[in-house]
Amino acid sequence: MAELTVVLMEERHLDALTELEAVCFAEPWTRAGLAAVLGVSAAVFAVAELAGQVAGYAGMHCVLDECYMDNVAVFPRFRRAGVARILMEYLIAEARLRGARFLSLEVRPSNAAARALYAGFG
Repeated sequence: MAELTVVLMEERHLDALTELEAVCFAEPWTRAGLAAVLGVSAAVFAVAELAGQVAGYAGMHCVLDECYMDNVAVFPRFRRAGVARILMEYLIAEARLRGARFLSLEVRPSNAAARALYAGFG
């Protein structure tokens, strides 16, 4: 497998992320909604790229010493390859760098795979 890289979200990612949102969520973020967080200092949105393709992304907003994860999403063809875990590790490290003492997220009770992933982080 090619090397996975994580980069901060840029405008060049927006089309793929809009598609990913539609694949993963009943109420997806729009392209405009994703674009609105570009350059926002309180927002950290990271994109996982594999062989030049967007594999997934994760985003959070931080205020003072608290961060809230907005989304973690991975294209189905890249699932079960550790992409979500790597994105989570990236955001957790970024939250620590920002001095966060609290990090939270919401997940549907029916999303067993996500719940298992998040439980592994405590």
